[in-house]
Amino acid sequence: MQEESSISMAGIFGGLFDGLWWLVQNIGMAFYNVGYAISHPQLWLDWVTWTGTTEEKQSVMRFVYYGASVEFFFVAFTGFLILTAIGLYHRGFMWGMVRGLEGFANTVGRFFAWAGLLMVVQQIIIVFMQRVFTRPDMSFGLGIPLEMDISWFAEELKLYNAMVVCLCATYTFVQGGHVRVDLIYAGVSFRTKKVIDMIGSMIFMVPTAVLIWMYGWFFMWRHLIVPKPSASDALERLVMKSRALRWNVETIGFSPNGFNGYFLFKILLVAFAGMVFLHAIAFFYRSYLEFIEGQGSENKYLDKDSLGEGEEAYEGAH
Repeated sequence: MQEESSISMAGIFGGLFDGLWWLVQNIGMAFYNVGYAISHPQLWLDWVTWTGTTEEKQSVMRFVYYGASVEFFFVAFTGFLILTAIGLYHRGFMWGMVRGLEGFANTVGRFFAWAGLLMVVQQIIIVFMQRVFTRPDMSFGLGIPLEMDISWFAEELKLYNAMVVCLCATYTFVQGGHVRVDLIYAGVSFRTKKVIDMIGSMIFMVPTAVLIWMYGWFFMWRHLIVPKPSASDALERLVMKSRALRWNVETIGFSPNGFNGYFLFKILLVAFAGMVFLHAIAFFYRSYLEFIEGQGSENKYLDKDSLGEGEEAYEGAH
């Protein structure tokens, strides 16, 4: 029994050591991977000026592979470690990252929030065109107008809704507009709240964003090119597939004359994951800084919208 116990303990410590060594290796390789990517952009960006050459097809597949690869994750993770180390040494730098990332979320969110108004206006126009003017189609634009069946514009309304959901999620988070299910948070001290926020951002927000990115990335590319890439394909296999590569952007609607730009939803999914990942870092930094500086720094530099004087009770719930 003692021999079996010692063997199992040795196996556990051996596994922990192997995992730690794998982590250290990948962090070290991140510097090499960044340098190599910057010094050899033609290997993964040659497809931007598309002419259909073999080299461009291979660069597409490399871009697809590395966009959701272990290598790319550790480049982002190592960058996070470096920025965090600089921020720990120079607190003003960390506050600058918080302000920059929150400003990015606010700017994108405030812009695409207008898609909600556009959705309402377009729905009103659709009703008038159908019920008052009894037209089967609609035309928008100057010069070369966009002329489509009314059912196309009716289904397009879902795209506006997706823009609001995907691109305004982090903006809503900054503004404190998401619904909270609070069991213990409200009753604990200020610094305990900040610890909960830091743990939540690293344990829940970051892993969720990474998983959505990994699956969403390949889901997006499977509707843009053929042969369809798979998350389980190695780089060599994807490069081999590139010999038969061609663009095959999804343009199939749910109805004969309906909206046919559903590939845009896949792009929005990836954008959503990227923005959540960035804001998880911003939220972690803000929580840490408020924990260190105390309750007096709560909401420091926070750019929140205001409904006007006398409406303070409703702010954060709109």
